[in-house]
Amino acid sequence: MPEPRRLLPVSIIPFPDRSIQTIRYCMAIAQSSSPLAQLLVHCRRFADANAGPDGSAPTPARGLSVVRALHPGELMVAVQKPVIAMLLQGRKRVTTLGASFEYAPGEAMVIAADIPTVSRIAHASIAEPYYALVLELDPAILRALRPAVSVRSGKAPPVRVEPIDAEVIDASLRLARLLDRPEALSVLADGLLRELHYWLLMGVHGPAIAALGVPDSHAGRIARAVDILRREYARPIRVEELAQAAAMSEPAFHKHFRAITTLSPLQFQKQLRLIEARRLMLSEGAKIAQAAHMVGYASVTQFTREYGRLFDAPPGRDIRIANAVA
Repeated sequence: MPEPRRLLPVSIIPFPDRSIQTIRYCMAIAQSSSPLAQLLVHCRRFADANAGPDGSAPTPARGLSVVRALHPGELMVAVQKPVIAMLLQGRKRVTTLGASFEYAPGEAMVIAADIPTVSRIAHASIAEPYYALVLELDPAILRALRPAVSVRSGKAPPVRVEPIDAEVIDASLRLARLLDRPEALSVLADGLLRELHYWLLMGVHGPAIAALGVPDSHAGRIARAVDILRREYARPIRVEELAQAAAMSEPAFHKHFRAITTLSPLQFQKQLRLIEARRLMLSEGAKIAQAAHMVGYASVTQFTREYGRLFDAPPGRDIRIANAVA
């Protein structure tokens, strides 16, 4: 299953040769002693050299990517994996769980559950693009750290925007400095990713993040079912199979699945299918019927109806807009 960051590409035009204004801008940032400014310089250089048509630039470090956009984009719908998104330049607005968050450079949004989001890059331009460093939270690392970490007590919402902790910026900067040194990154990345997860656990997001590393917690059990849905979204999946994977009764599974993801298992799978179909049409040029069948729909009419309900527009319109931009 493609990563959520790739699902609904922002309309992006090719990045031009740097103008004198842009070069001066980069030099001004580079001269700053701020670790956050230095992190932007390294991430910007990597993204400008490696970003794909959707603006995403996956790095060699597991689960780490840089996102770039050159102008404000359309609404993006995704069933988001647990992540931390550190905003380095620009602004972004995200709506999820009935609340909206707009965050700015120096702030991070942590999503500590598999939940649907609707987002839009609110500020970006060719002179000052949007850049964000995104890390998928790794339950295996969290499980390994848990015995050695005393996470602050209390409950935390699964979605939260806060200023980026200094320790998180420092660990991220040391990781970003290695992006153009693949040999060093292959040796040091695992340790730096572990450190980054440690500081996230110790920060304000700790209580929500820690639950991801507890296999027998409700979040951990539901995550096993979500993994099946993400990998095999195109085939019919019985709720009984998902409940067994989560080691729950079907009534308990339904209750906890909705509590954590805000969706029923069927709704969750449907959104995965529709999001992937949109990616296939806009990024890979698939026809409407072809995309519908590839993601598991037997009826193109049903696909078109449900697509329009989720995205507020029929698939044909989205394809026409994407072709016009291209």
